[in-house]
This record gives sequence, C-alpha cells and structure tokens, in this order.
Amino acid sequence: MAELPLFKKTQYEFAAHIRDPESNPIPNDVEERRMKIYNELFFNNVEDFISNTYPVLKKITAEDDWNDMMRDYFSRHLSHTPLFPEMPREFLKYLENERDNPNDPDFIKELAHYEWIELALMTSDLDETIKWDKIDKDGDLLNQQPVMSPLAWPLTYQYPVQHISTDFIPDTPSEQPVYLLIYRDNKDEVHFMELNPVTALLIQFINDEHQLNTKKILEKIAEQLNHPDPNVVIEGGMQIMQDLKNRNVILGGMNI
Repeated sequence: MAELPLFKKTQYEFAAHIRDPESNPIPNDVEERRMKIYNELFFNNVEDFISNTYPVLKKITAEDDWNDMMRDYFSRHLSHTPLFPEMPREFLKYLENERDNPNDPDFIKELAHYEWIELALMTSDLDETIKWDKIDKDGDLLNQQPVMSPLAWPLTYQYPVQHISTDFIPDTPSEQPVYLLIYRDNKDEVHFMELNPVTALLIQFINDEHQLNTKKILEKIAEQLNHPDPNVVIEGGMQIMQDLKNRNVILGGMNI
C-alpha cells in the first residue's frame, strides 16, 4: 500500500472501509456523512440481491444472525465476476467453501443450493443447444433413445429442502435420499417435482445410457429391482415417461 500512488491508496482504503467499516477507518479527507451513504448503498444492494434469491434461508434465520452473515460475506468473500445476476452464486460459493459457523443449521448448504438452482435454471441458455432436427417429438418413444431436456436437472439432497420453513426445521437428514427434479417448460416457467427412487433411477439411466432405447432402460431397471415381471416395470415406466414428456422434461426420441 505504501508504494501505491495516492489515488490508488485512497481507492483501496475507500473500498476496505465499505467492505468492513468496523475494521477499516474512513479514508482521510472523506466526510463521514458521505461515507455512510456509500456504506449503506453498497451493503443494502448486496443484501437485497441475496434476500431475493434465498427467501427461505433469510426467513428461518434470526435477523441479527442474518445481518452478521451478510456482513461476513460482504467483508470476506472475493467475487470473481462483476455481474449482478451472478452475485447469488457467489454467496453460495461463500457458504460452501468459506463459512464455518457452528451455529448454522447442518442443512444450510443444501437449502441454499435448492433456492439458488431456480435462478440458475431461469437464466440458463442451454435450450439453445437442443438439436431439434434430430429429435422425433411424436415418435415411438418405447423403441427410441429418449432425449432429456437440458433444462431438466435432477437433484439429490440429504435433507427435505423443499419443505423447510419456519414451521419445519429438520434436525437430522432424511432416512432416504431426497430426489427432486427442477425443469423449465416450453413457456419458460420453472417447476420443481418430487421423485420417487424408481423415477430418479429412470432419469439417471436416461442421462447416462445414451445408446439404449426406453425399453432397454426399463428392462435394466427391472433387473436392478429384481422384479419378477419386467413387463409391469415397462408399463409403469412408460406412464412415467409420458408424464415427463407432457412436462417437457423428455423432448422426444432419437433413432439409434
């Protein structure tokens, strides 16, 4: 700092005070009243962005604890992007990699990820990667390779994050994994869907087995479940597939 030009030194002092006014003095020759305006403007804008993305997390956190967390994030985290829409992702990185407060609930990272993922999907441009010329939207889905929408993202959590509220604060993880699907439909509306283990397994196979048609995938699931009648699994699986297609999660099929 001592070797910097005066104007740069002042800029660093100015920014340091805004980030953490309790630990960094006001730069020389800057009026305290004016400095307070900058402090409140910057901090309140950041807090507003975070609050809008993480409303449940804010609601279940005591006001003083929330303000302390915002100040800790604001003063310590070094963002890697100047884009405002990316700010909620930066806060998630802070929770995942930097924050270590024993008073935080164990589910804080999962809840934050669940709340952030809606914004991530809403602003995603992955729909531009869909190769509609290769997809048969109304074909024989049973005997074709199913095509999953790039705007349908399976999620797995230890806690039932979709139910967390001021009236429900889980103390321990769920006995079984929590399977969810977030997807954006053809009207660009974002939806969440709870999945049972079989549907979650079906979606996993669709994403992983790119050379199998739906029938082969369902036969593999029947084998994995050790089901005595694979036809029952195939019939039930096709009902699930049709529902997913109606939701725009499955876009159609491709010939193998």
